[in-house]
Amino acid sequence: MTSAPWNRRRVRHVLPGMPTFARPAVLLLTAALLLTSACANTDDAAQPAAPGASVPPGALVLRVDYTGGFVAPATVATRLPMISVYADGRVITEGPVTLQYPGNALPNVLLRQIEPAAVEQLVERARSAGVRNGADLGRPGITDVPTTRFTLLTEEGLQTTEAYALSEAAGADTGLTEGQVRDRLLLTELITALQDLPATLGADRAGDEVAYRPAEIAAVAGPWQPDETVRDAPEIAWPGPELPGTSLGDGLDLGCVTATGQAAADVLTAAATATAITPWTSAGKKWTVHLRPLLPDEHTCADLTARS
Repeated sequence: MTSAPWNRRRVRHVLPGMPTFARPAVLLLTAALLLTSACANTDDAAQPAAPGASVPPGALVLRVDYTGGFVAPATVATRLPMISVYADGRVITEGPVTLQYPGNALPNVLLRQIEPAAVEQLVERARSAGVRNGADLGRPGITDVPTTRFTLLTEEGLQTTEAYALSEAAGADTGLTEGQVRDRLLLTELITALQDLPATLGADRAGDEVAYRPAEIAAVAGPWQPDETVRDAPEIAWPGPELPGTSLGDGLDLGCVTATGQAAADVLTAAATATAITPWTSAGKKWTVHLRPLLPDEHTCADLTARS
């Protein structure tokens, strides 16, 4: 596989027009950020780089996700990013959700592989859409809706842009300036482009979508509550670490555990026949469990709660 453009020159590759004296500082900043980036979800994943080295294949370079909003705590903790793009060309998204009730225990997570040049195209598109630190997108007068967060890894460092009520405020008289409306439109168009990669990159460059099979999985557990609308909800013995796990906060009555290796494989096998309201048994009790496949840059429950 051809290396990504930012991997070709380990030291000399910087942004056009950047002063020579600024280059060492930028390289050190980028390397420091990469030390916290997760490795790839495979046995041959590259490890975080030393100062001055290239971006490791497992590094997250672009993500769109949600924070906040008036939703249940378990939903906040297990919410999947809309899209995650990695330097090695993996693109992970949440797939369509069926209308059946109760829904599947496992969310529909999809993986596609794109070329490094296509990764750079998406990165540049995010730049052009205005993903950068310090963007002022205003605060519409709408309550209890989520914030859309855009994260982009650039040679200047990690760039983050947050837009509260991005879709809800579209076309509404919410007190935004013309500039804020324009900038929000650019971000909305970016989302549209990321959600349809065959149209954005070309059908022959977008890769095929396949089911994402995680190496690690998180489970957010709380006391099981029966659903009176469903008569038959067979119990399943929880095959992972003992529930409920580490508390997610005072008053939440929720805990979180992560399963890796064979335990993760056992959880995935058991969950294939479970639903969202399945009572899982562990430590002599029944639990409602929200399953969240961990992405390549995630490894612990803290990775989930830190973004919520």
